[in-house]
Amino acid sequence: MFTGIIECTTKVYKFNFYKKNLYITFINPFSYEIKINQSICHNGICFTIIHVNEKTYSVIASEETLFRTNLNFLKIKDEINLERGLMMGERLNGHIVQGHVDTTAKILKIENRNGSWLFFFKSKKKLTTKVVEKGSIAINGISLTIITCNQYTFSVSIIPYTYKKTNISFLKVGDIVNVEFDILGKYISKYIINYNDMFILK
Repeated sequence: MFTGIIECTTKVYKFNFYKKNLYITFINPFSYEIKINQSICHNGICFTIIHVNEKTYSVIASEETLFRTNLNFLKIKDEINLERGLMMGERLNGHIVQGHVDTTAKILKIENRNGSWLFFFKSKKKLTTKVVEKGSIAINGISLTIITCNQYTFSVSIIPYTYKKTNISFLKVGDIVNVEFDILGKYISKYIINYNDMFILK
């Protein structure tokens, strides 16, 4: 489990396909603080470490992960947001993030608001029951608050700290990002749909 509060960024060192899986190696910013089998959120994707040394570490992306995320656009030296798993007893400063990407979204517009930035996105999936204004959403693993939303588009505001601390400052119009909807909203949405189906059947 994660909170969407990015610890640092790293760069893609190398990657290669083996059958339908993608093996990715990143530069290690944590030295020996991480270990094999540990989970780290990369741009909103929860990966398990399979190899680690002082300079690099490696993970595997399955076919399902490649289908759900923006990994097909990955390039060497890409800047990646990182967050290690939440430790028990810590404050939940963002929102509950699982690291299970729901869909991707394209950046439609970026507005400089003289001290902050407004990012506008178009989701690959319909958003009707997934997002609400002032609700939480994770973009490339970053916990953000939704400003506006409709069936397919939504916007978020980025403060200077987030802009400098994460890879969002490297993004441009047309780029594809990973999106994870609020898990609480997804459970409530599913409950309501199932309840309505039961009521109709009766």
